[in-house]
Amino acid sequence: MKAIHYSILFLLIGCPALFAQSVEGNIDNLPVKEYTLTLKEEMVNKAGKEVKGMTVNGTIPGPTLEFTEGEYAVIYVKNEMSVETSVHWHGFLLPNFYDGVPYLTTPPIKAGTTFKYEFAIKQNGTYWYHSHTMLQEQSGVFGSIIIHPKEESFEYDKDLVLMLSDWTNEKPMNVLRNLKRGNEWYQMKKGTSTPLNQVIARGAFGAQLDFWRQRMEGADIADIYYPAFLVNGKEIAEYPEFQPGEKVRLRIINGSASSQFWMTFGGEAPTMVSADGKDIVPVKRSKTFIAIAEAYDFIITIPENGKIELRSMAQDGSGTSLAYIGNGKILPAEILPRPDKIQMMQEMAKMKMKMGAHALKFQPGKDERFEMKEEYGMQMDDMKGMEMDGKMKMDHSNMKNNKMANDMKMDSTMSHMDHSKMGNSDMKTDEKESNTMEGMDMFSEYNYDYLKSPEKTTYAKGTPVNEILLNLTGNMNRYIWSMNGVPLSETDKIKIKGNQVTRITLNNLTMMHHPMHLHGHFFRVINKNGEYSPLKHTVNVPPMEELTIEFYGDEYGDWFFHCHILYHMMGGMARVMSYDTPRDTRMEAYPVSKLIKETDLWYSWGMVDVASHMTGATFMTSNIRNQFTLSAEYGWNENLEAEFTYERYLHDYLRVFGGVNVENEGADSLDEINTTAIAGIRYLTPFLFSLDVRMDSKLRPQISLSRAITIFPRTVLFGVYEYQADFGWVDELPLGDSFKKEVVWSAGIEYLLSRNFSIIGSYDNRFGAGGGLSARF
Repeated sequence: MKAIHYSILFLLIGCPALFAQSVEGNIDNLPVKEYTLTLKEEMVNKAGKEVKGMTVNGTIPGPTLEFTEGEYAVIYVKNEMSVETSVHWHGFLLPNFYDGVPYLTTPPIKAGTTFKYEFAIKQNGTYWYHSHTMLQEQSGVFGSIIIHPKEESFEYDKDLVLMLSDWTNEKPMNVLRNLKRGNEWYQMKKGTSTPLNQVIARGAFGAQLDFWRQRMEGADIADIYYPAFLVNGKEIAEYPEFQPGEKVRLRIINGSASSQFWMTFGGEAPTMVSADGKDIVPVKRSKTFIAIAEAYDFIITIPENGKIELRSMAQDGSGTSLAYIGNGKILPAEILPRPDKIQMMQEMAKMKMKMGAHALKFQPGKDERFEMKEEYGMQMDDMKGMEMDGKMKMDHSNMKNNKMANDMKMDSTMSHMDHSKMGNSDMKTDEKESNTMEGMDMFSEYNYDYLKSPEKTTYAKGTPVNEILLNLTGNMNRYIWSMNGVPLSETDKIKIKGNQVTRITLNNLTMMHHPMHLHGHFFRVINKNGEYSPLKHTVNVPPMEELTIEFYGDEYGDWFFHCHILYHMMGGMARVMSYDTPRDTRMEAYPVSKLIKETDLWYSWGMVDVASHMTGATFMTSNIRNQFTLSAEYGWNENLEAEFTYERYLHDYLRVFGGVNVENEGADSLDEINTTAIAGIRYLTPFLFSLDVRMDSKLRPQISLSRAITIFPRTVLFGVYEYQADFGWVDELPLGDSFKKEVVWSAGIEYLLSRNFSIIGSYDNRFGAGGGLSARF
């Protein structure tokens, strides 16, 4: 009998998943707090139009759930929608099975069913919940959570939760489809595009050329056009119930799908007391950047005869939500200027920054997470391209022998350079160095140096450390997002060992901010506070910067790690962190491959041009590596050409293709149709020219080059040049004609009326000149 007992004990200790499964439902006399959340598809109006949304208990956002540390949570989620769903408890330390990532840790909640989540509440602070199924978070499945501590750390009278969010009247899947087809409509719609006329007027053409050389259109900040930004579901929210003299704890959560905000407060500077649910050393802040999925708590004192204004401006300046707390005259918050994207381009070009890192590699599945590659503008050995003072990466090659370079040293605690001497009056640089350093504070306000833990957060000395490099990479044109050039659909799991520290360097090689969230863990964000670096569950990595996080491995199972910009996650910027323990037996019917495949879906779109001299159509469907394209052109002079191709992306910029081309042999006649097989390569060159090199079944080589440039707001100039040679190697040419060539070219202009319609005018040497309408769908 003893042997049996010892065997069971050994099995439970040796298999954390089974052990957790055996105790997760054990209440241990904890007080139970129950909630029921009902998810429905309902018509809602958040931005002047009735559209279908997804509500939680009839509202967007859903209700605030309140617990006290030490309680046992029982939450029933009833799915009354027509599609499956899920709920993730963001920032919670809980059993792996209830984390809420469908097919990875938790079963999906099928339509018409109810799922019971249950777990002990072993933390306190401000948190939130949201769907982790497809794009449902954008449609409204999210809400806030307050967990009161057993003993309060700060004095205040009342709580007020402010949930920030963004809203689109489009179907979220259509938003993603539009991003996948790579047009600039959203930037044009919200006035954040940088057309060539504005670039030239600002004297930034050289900077623009530098961006084009690196296959980038320009400095981008935010992807999507939103007609409304909301606070607790409203563009303007009023809270007059708070009385003068009351201390109110504002629990601010960014529950947006794709928007980050600059928050500014009117009146006296509020005191920030918590970040991501964890207490910090109190600090006064009237202006704070809040990334997606972050939570910050502030304590404010309601003034006499005045109401505090909280302005939450979208990061790119395209919109603002407002909240007013108190009564009386408005104490206005600072109105921040829009970011200057052209100036950003100029500063980055001046610093000779390396951009355009590969989002897709030649070898699927080869994750170079342990290699610092020169192609990424970094090397650990010589610190080339390393961040300076938490700011922009720069090339230090011209600093090797000067005093500034000698003063830089590594701090083993912080894994950063020591900048203590950089402010000394004796530090001198020549004019060239001074010019190089101009603009280094472009993203300096995004660092976390103001966050300091009230207690040491370091781990025991001698704890083994596993170092991991994750370069954050992306392709805006095809809207593919990855880490180290490997999207989720092509990668392996990152193995996490228990009883050791995992230290991750996040190196952002894109022009977008990436708020990175690790499920089921808090990690140290290494900043200037060293041993007192803060603990967070989500960390924003600014463009072309790096930062380091680390956590101690004391969990089991698989945990999701991803960018919390919803569309970036769906585009592939995610990983699975795995403790390599046995999978929960309750998940046997739910393959992880279903979750992985969601980041490699097929997206289809098309375009039809109808003009006075010709008509044309293109239909395309693609996923990350594969693409099918059907295109046709017909001139009213009876010139016809149609083509069907299959393409395989070998790399971000290079793809091979094969297919069939059909065209009429002689102009002005459809009597003789010529069909040939074709094969070749397509390559995106520096300066963003699309190159097509092919050979057909008659051994006729052909080369073409095309380019489109936004020259004015909503106005695009485009051109195509095509050269084909015929040596008569298959079909004998007429006597005395041993070589024949054909040149086709066209040029035109397009004015975008909306996302789906444009006015076009063009000249084609086959069809002549004309104009008409272009429609996209």
